[in-house]
Amino acid sequence: MTVKKFNLPDVGEGLTEAEVVAWKVKPGDVVAINDVLCEIETAKSLVELPSPFAGTVTELLVEEGITVEVGTAIIAVAEGAEGTEGTGDVAPAAPAIEMPLYGKLPADDDHDDNRPAGGPLVGSGPKADAVKRRARKRPAGSVEAATVAENAEGTVQDHQAVLEAKAAEAPASHRTTPARTVVAPVSEAPVAQAPVIQAPSAPATQPAGTPTAASRGAAISGTISGLVNKVLAKPPVRKFARDLGIDLADVVATGQRGEVTREDLVSYQAQRDAEHDQADSFWGASKKPQDQRVERLPVKGVRKATAKAMVESAFSAPHVSIFVDVDASRTMEFVKRLKVSRDFEGIKVSPLLILAKAVIWAAARNPSVNATWVDNADGNGNAEIQVKHYMNLGIAAATPRGLMVPNIKDAQDLSLKELALALNELATKARAGKTQPAEMQGGSLTITNIGALGIDTGTPIINPGEVAIIAFGTIKQKPWVLDGEVIPRWITTLGGSFDHRVVDGDLSARFMADVAAILEEPALLLD
Repeated sequence: MTVKKFNLPDVGEGLTEAEVVAWKVKPGDVVAINDVLCEIETAKSLVELPSPFAGTVTELLVEEGITVEVGTAIIAVAEGAEGTEGTGDVAPAAPAIEMPLYGKLPADDDHDDNRPAGGPLVGSGPKADAVKRRARKRPAGSVEAATVAENAEGTVQDHQAVLEAKAAEAPASHRTTPARTVVAPVSEAPVAQAPVIQAPSAPATQPAGTPTAASRGAAISGTISGLVNKVLAKPPVRKFARDLGIDLADVVATGQRGEVTREDLVSYQAQRDAEHDQADSFWGASKKPQDQRVERLPVKGVRKATAKAMVESAFSAPHVSIFVDVDASRTMEFVKRLKVSRDFEGIKVSPLLILAKAVIWAAARNPSVNATWVDNADGNGNAEIQVKHYMNLGIAAATPRGLMVPNIKDAQDLSLKELALALNELATKARAGKTQPAEMQGGSLTITNIGALGIDTGTPIINPGEVAIIAFGTIKQKPWVLDGEVIPRWITTLGGSFDHRVVDGDLSARFMADVAAILEEPALLLD
């Protein structure tokens, strides 16, 4: 009988430490290879560590809530029999799995009101004390509803409701479950190259059977099946949810078939009411000395990594920001037509989709916005600008633990329908905490949808390694002068931040004008 110890592995690029959040086993438990031992919190996400051994747990070497360095033994397992004295072999730390330096998250991603797939301004996110809920039950083989990038779904002003019979539609909740990544204990996770998909330029007429690379085709097929399977709930329950202003996708389903029940809605509403009650007591006892009414929150994990990345970006890349108001009325009409199109049946469509396509189109006309500034590129102190002839489009997304930015690889090769599926898949994974490290690396340009919270515009901070970021403000009706007449139109404001070392004022203005041109007239995408 051999007692082996499992060292804390490096689950992120350059990770030096992590906190043991929760043990999933206790001394005496029998574990198999790949059984989850514990959850750790890194600078990137919550990570479940699987066991590299099969045997009996003899000792937990680190208590919950303790931060330890990579390489520290955290658990002892007796292989083959009851835990007894053994050789004390120590399992080597698992090889590092690439993780992004920082991320913004996908916050949400719908723009029917303009809910960004990635949260509000860069560096901000949902409230830190979001309610934690049980994992959602899903029918076998189904994919969680895509609701991460809220920009891709709707907006605070609920434009879709106005455009479509003015039906009331509740805003999506921003409460999400922490991101979780399962780390392979003994082998490095493969980083697959995203296959190129050839697609015609006319988006709405894209044939359903367009040939694609095998792996991408399988992924899209799986996404379609998951997206078509909407949240299960009976009509009376759906009506009850609408009356309460609750998005069914945010409710934990406890029905026998994985459907949301009336009781689930009542429980969810009680959670929301509890939050409001907590707000009433937030200020604390006013008679206490002020130094006793200060809450101290340690900066760690995603927040620590994000803060470091934002400071480096803000003080290393000279930011310049410009803004443009856009009449997006035709984009709203186009999105409405796509929603009822047979080709897009079961696929979530929002103005974010059109913006994403516009950014790709405009970057091809202004290539330097799709680049990276590299210091000391030749080893002699000389810098260089690396222009990327591909678009790994990042969508900022907010999670309770911080902001992350997964990206769509080779987005320039996707048809409008394929891009819609990719956005939905990105949102689904981000909400479910299943975004893989490789999906948050190698981004070339980022969109942050701040319209989800009804924000008109902002000055986002550039994602490290990139030279441009676009903030998508809310779309709402405003008075607009057209042909000498003041009429109501759907107006949005785009805000762009650029690295002035690479992107001059003229280039940034031309790029923003090109993006605006597509939102004003989506038919230009057919050219």
